[in-house]
Amino acid sequence: MSTDAARRPLTGRTALVTGAATGIGKAIAGSLAAAGARVVVNHDHTPEPAAAVVEAITAAGGTAIAVAADVRHRDQYTAMADRLTEEFGGWDILVNNAAVAVTKPFGEVTEAEFDTSFEVNVKGVFHGLQLALERMRDGGRVVTVSSSTTALMLPGYAVYDATKGAVEQFTRILSKDFGRRGITINTVSPGATETETYRDGKSPEFLAGLEALSAFGRLGRPADIASVVTFLAGDAAAWVTAQNIRVNGGTV
Repeated sequence: MSTDAARRPLTGRTALVTGAATGIGKAIAGSLAAAGARVVVNHDHTPEPAAAVVEAITAAGGTAIAVAADVRHRDQYTAMADRLTEEFGGWDILVNNAAVAVTKPFGEVTEAEFDTSFEVNVKGVFHGLQLALERMRDGGRVVTVSSSTTALMLPGYAVYDATKGAVEQFTRILSKDFGRRGITINTVSPGATETETYRDGKSPEFLAGLEALSAFGRLGRPADIASVVTFLAGDAAAWVTAQNIRVNGGTV
């Protein structure tokens, strides 16, 4: 393998990352692009942050476009998949990252919050998986994003973790469907991760408690998650499928 191929092992492949304008999704998009993939940076009709992600990728020598689509709506997701194919000719990698997090006492969760949680976190993934099963090239890679909180039983996380549990089951059960075409599908479950807004509304005591849960005494960083997703998107992970990889510094 040439030096450039080793440095950019995803050259020639096209990746779609949902919810890629900020946070973990932004880091995943940048990491995949650095590995050579052409990246579709999905955003929910808020163009400025996504444009900044594309600009950073392009400035670093990568290739990316921003595409608006609310993943809850099949027509918008389908139009995004159409744009991907028109722009790059084929689809090789899907990272189902877009999500909302309603974390509050169960008795206080409204019906609207419940519906939105399942529409974005579960139905949005459902759309992506069906379209990938139909359109992705053989030998592709699918990564769903869950959360390490599904193993922690934290108060206030019942609805959020219910949605992520559904995503984990999609991943396990659909591995045989995707596997018939040589496509792997895995879940990455981050622990508490220091994104742009993660500290908002959280007390210093709560954050200190999260840091103490880690074997390294710190919150995760988006790059910690992105590097694992990029590994799963490459040839080195061709024999890894139906797995849930908890990237959480030993939290659980």
